[in-house]
Amino acid sequence: MREQTRQGLRSPGRRQGTRRRALPAAATVTIGVMTLGTLAPPAASDSAASAAAATRPDTIQQSLNTLVRDDGIPAALASVQDRNGRIRTYTAGVGDLTTGSKVPRDGQVRIGSNTKTFVAVVVLQLVAERRVDLDASVDTYLPGLVRGKGIDGRRITVRHLLQHTSGLPNYSNHLGDDVRYYTPRELLATALQHPADFAPGTSWKYSNTNYVLAGLIVQKVTGRPLAEEIDRRVVRRAGLRHTYFPAPGDASIREPHPHGYYRESADVPLRDITETDPSWGWAAGQMISTGSDLNRFFSALLAGRLLPSAQLAQMRSTVPAEATFGPGARYGLGLVSRPLPCGGLSWGHGGSFPGYETRGGATDDGRATNVAVTMQLTDEAGRRNLEHAVDTALCR
Repeated sequence: MREQTRQGLRSPGRRQGTRRRALPAAATVTIGVMTLGTLAPPAASDSAASAAAATRPDTIQQSLNTLVRDDGIPAALASVQDRNGRIRTYTAGVGDLTTGSKVPRDGQVRIGSNTKTFVAVVVLQLVAERRVDLDASVDTYLPGLVRGKGIDGRRITVRHLLQHTSGLPNYSNHLGDDVRYYTPRELLATALQHPADFAPGTSWKYSNTNYVLAGLIVQKVTGRPLAEEIDRRVVRRAGLRHTYFPAPGDASIREPHPHGYYRESADVPLRDITETDPSWGWAAGQMISTGSDLNRFFSALLAGRLLPSAQLAQMRSTVPAEATFGPGARYGLGLVSRPLPCGGLSWGHGGSFPGYETRGGATDDGRATNVAVTMQLTDEAGRRNLEHAVDTALCR
């Protein structure tokens, strides 16, 4: 794969590190299969909402239609939760361009860097249990492991990792084209072949390497695999029924899902890249979920059901991150705040993985939205349209 899918763990920002990925064997299909006639109406959670939708245009549906029509995306799907907990799901486009099948409502997608928030929650739970200290060095937990040109694990803290202020180079900028299983230590070793971007704590720059190290710390402290700790501490506690961390070698998506696609260039047909080994993402972006589960997760987090108040406050303590996440955005500990056009803030993360891109957010008053598309976005117009779809739903 070339430049577009090198952006695999680009978080949902504008200018981020990229990563090459080779295409798996897949059918080549054309966008011409898709027509606006496949755009689906929203699924209402109650009869009143259904009646209202029938009498006026639905702005959320319109925003998804725009993504499909104007940005050439095969499919878009959204889950929207209002202040009263009512949920509506939306789809647009085609779920499988080869068969023409519909987009599954609330289908599973690869959630990319949303994985980082799950990892950060586990680390902060360990902080609450006094098993991890945010201001302790990486060497406290992984002695001697992190060394390189301008890189010293004795000077990098756990907080630096979670907030992307470590200066560690981004391993996903430097991986090769082969699709295979990667161990976390291979990913780290790739990063350590390159010099630090800056001294720890002196600047901010998004790096997937930070979360590989955070995942390794979780495993060292707990003595258990990261996937098991995420499942036990977060997924089950939040009641997420469609969220999981794929096992080694699992290239599939378990439940109904739209296919994910890649386009080499504007004049080349789309290619199906749904099935791929996601291990190169690991703690930085390997997980799979649905829009409704992500809404449930972020809502539970903001409501204090996953972390004690002291650790949640630390998570929400932010630094500027506009260069990556857009105007007014700030980055906490695995959590991003963005100003809403209707006032207030949304809290979330978002993510990008070959074949899929997700955006979303939740508010302190109970609103939550997640929108996914089935192709990575590489142009500003497409990203603006996706962010507009999220803002439209949260400000409705």
